[in-house]
Amino acid sequence: MSAEPEMIACRVYEFGPPEIIQVERIERPVPGEGEVLIKVKAAGVGPWDGWIRLGKSALPQPLPLTLGSDLAGVVEMVGPNTRGFDAGDAVYGVTNPRFIGAYAEYAVASAAMIGHKPEGISDIVAASIPVIAVTARQALFDQAQLKAGQTVLIHGASGNVGRYAVQFARKAGLRVIATAGAEDIETVRSLGADEVVDYRNRRFETEVTEADAVIDLVGGETQNRSFATLKPGGKLISAVSKPDQELAEKHSVTAAFFLVDVTTEQLAEISRLIESGHLKSNVGAVLPLSKAIEAHEMLEGKRSHPKGKIVLEVQ
Repeated sequence: MSAEPEMIACRVYEFGPPEIIQVERIERPVPGEGEVLIKVKAAGVGPWDGWIRLGKSALPQPLPLTLGSDLAGVVEMVGPNTRGFDAGDAVYGVTNPRFIGAYAEYAVASAAMIGHKPEGISDIVAASIPVIAVTARQALFDQAQLKAGQTVLIHGASGNVGRYAVQFARKAGLRVIATAGAEDIETVRSLGADEVVDYRNRRFETEVTEADAVIDLVGGETQNRSFATLKPGGKLISAVSKPDQELAEKHSVTAAFFLVDVTTEQLAEISRLIESGHLKSNVGAVLPLSKAIEAHEMLEGKRSHPKGKIVLEVQ
């Protein structure tokens, strides 16, 4: 490890808009038991980072804090009684259960929430994957418990989580119905959807019936209208907001909101699928770490950016 005790990090000292992010030098962290110190090469930027910055996290977030959870890099130091990783290993994953600490030159990560980086992809691509890919996989198989031959309706299929959900569902032998805008229909079909409904011009609830599950990545009115598409005993799983339990009871279905649980085992399975060519990633804007404010302006729609996951490159 370098003798230099400091590093550059993107910090917040109060909750608020993107401009509260401060890029500054702070003391480099030291890994504890069950942790590793990662020299960060790239950090993903996601909606949850914005929620934390705004003070709207589902978890307590004492200030000050360093933003960021998704990351890719190289293990710099292994904490005491930590197994599975050695200094020099190329890894990717999530920092910790609070989803903070990755927008920095070095980050401490729980060894239970990282995996070995898939071969053949860059750190930038690797940093774009963990949270969104694991969210999609857990929604389909851990939460909805779908099996080959069943039908799933995936909302927001052209979004970052949705693209992975379509691919996982297709590979698992599910019948995939997806909603997307007209401009994304061909892309979503190419990822494996059997049918794509243009949500702006068609009412999906009049066209989809007897679905085994709905994966809701949109929320709001779309979530409420989705109950009508399910067969009795079906499941509505949302990664966005808590569903209306009265509506669920009315339609004789179950409905749940879940928080993603990123694990080494999940990441290992995703790595295998990436290395075998069964999963395609989609990186959008790539900015230097010093441009974290601009990245969060993109998150909020204040600044235009190409579709795909926003990533900060650490140089």
